[in-house]
Amino acid sequence: MSSYAYFHKQFVPLSEAKIGAMTNSLHYGTAVFEGIRGNWNSEQQQIYLFRLKEHYARLHNGCQVLKIDLPYTIDELCQITIELVRKCGFQEDIYIRPLSYKSSEAMGVRLHNLEDDFLILVIPWGRYLDVDKAKCGVSSWRCPKEVPRAKLTGLYINNALAKTEAIENGFDEAIMLTTDGYIAEGSGENIFLIINGKLVTPASYNSILMGITRDTTIKLAKNELGIETIERPVERTELYNADECFLTGTAANITPVAEIDRRKIGNGEIGEITRKLQQLYSEVIRGNSSKYLNWCTAVYYK
Repeated sequence: MSSYAYFHKQFVPLSEAKIGAMTNSLHYGTAVFEGIRGNWNSEQQQIYLFRLKEHYARLHNGCQVLKIDLPYTIDELCQITIELVRKCGFQEDIYIRPLSYKSSEAMGVRLHNLEDDFLILVIPWGRYLDVDKAKCGVSSWRCPKEVPRAKLTGLYINNALAKTEAIENGFDEAIMLTTDGYIAEGSGENIFLIINGKLVTPASYNSILMGITRDTTIKLAKNELGIETIERPVERTELYNADECFLTGTAANITPVAEIDRRKIGNGEIGEITRKLQQLYSEVIRGNSSKYLNWCTAVYYK
């Protein structure tokens, strides 16, 4: 199977989708991206794209922030994505990266008087955090306080610094704090704690991205397990005393956390509630739950 991209309004081999060295977004972070999962169901011989419309709605919002003219409706973006994934023909889990960007080959920090463009690429991609249970470290790099709630490429430099710091210190992932010292998120994930049988997660005003997997987890916990989620500021010491902890993200799915700053969380194993949510989520994203099939978009003709 080959990877393809939607580039300059046509489908081309991914190797041919190239931009110039002076492209404005390359120099100034003037781009908006999304990450979308395609999940392979081997029994059904089908790939399901998860919450496709919600991802493109968020992309549209980000384009508004950066004054990027995205000349497609959400439905048109969904259809282009389905056609692109179908053309690739993968029979495994995939990752889809749409990118809206300032495409002018022009220097200078600004958003005005620049051309816009849009691309989508598809690649095979397994687990983002390739561990059954992650070891995390609280990062010295913090989340900026006032940032647009969108996936803007220029915002991710602190996340990159935090991730590399974590890896170099022997961890699998970083946990970032707000400027006020409260828990924010992982370098590429939202974070949940389980305290006294309830889910606890940082609130929207704690410098976090409002993740689609985060939203899915909250809904599944309430609807299927009867567990409420408390959204509030979370102190660092609460990480160490939590009964369970896990990370959520489109790339990471639901990843249990066994250890933070070399302290075991609970007994250091995957917790009961975390495991149940993992199993539920896995069934839902692969199209095996009729109740949540409206979240899934089938790619291949049957």
